[in-house]
Amino acid sequence: MSNHDSTSLEERFFLFDQQKVTVHDFESLGYILDIGGGGEGIIGILKDEKIIAIDARKEELQEAADGPLKVIMDARDLQFLDSTFNTVTAFFSLMYLKSTPDYQEVFGEAFRVLKPGGQFLIWDVSVPQRPKGEERNYLVLVMVTVKDRVVDTGYGQPWPEEEHDLAFYLDLAEKSGFQVMERREDGQTFFLQLQKP
Repeated sequence: MSNHDSTSLEERFFLFDQQKVTVHDFESLGYILDIGGGGEGIIGILKDEKIIAIDARKEELQEAADGPLKVIMDARDLQFLDSTFNTVTAFFSLMYLKSTPDYQEVFGEAFRVLKPGGQFLIWDVSVPQRPKGEERNYLVLVMVTVKDRVVDTGYGQPWPEEEHDLAFYLDLAEKSGFQVMERREDGQTFFLQLQKP
């Protein structure tokens, strides 16, 4: 990235420090439902044809690499039967939800389509309250290591009305019926492994 690019980014966005995220392989049975699996399609890179990648935006799915089955679908209204999947994933996609009710619906739907004992794996960014007087949207630059690849990308949004930190996600998980199996924070990012009892 040139200095000019960096300056224009800083003019348009509140920039968090670049984050490094390593996506480790994980055990899974059957198909994996990847919420927001378009764009870089990180979980698709990891698990290839085991993935059913859903995204509300067709162009995001078209951008993702071949391999996963790609379906245009709203994560708040999953078109799958109850107890269909052993694993649901969301890689830096939940941050794009607009409101707390949207988050509640997505968590509820993930819980519904998971089999008992199934896991919901979440990688996302911890977003603090908007700094006073800050009008720019925020942007988190992320260097993702997955398999033998390094993907440089960025995820940005308007500031949420409330803080969307790890505690926010843990509260959603608890209210949806999930058990927290693992939680890790690293800088501005976090990983959660949730399980349906």
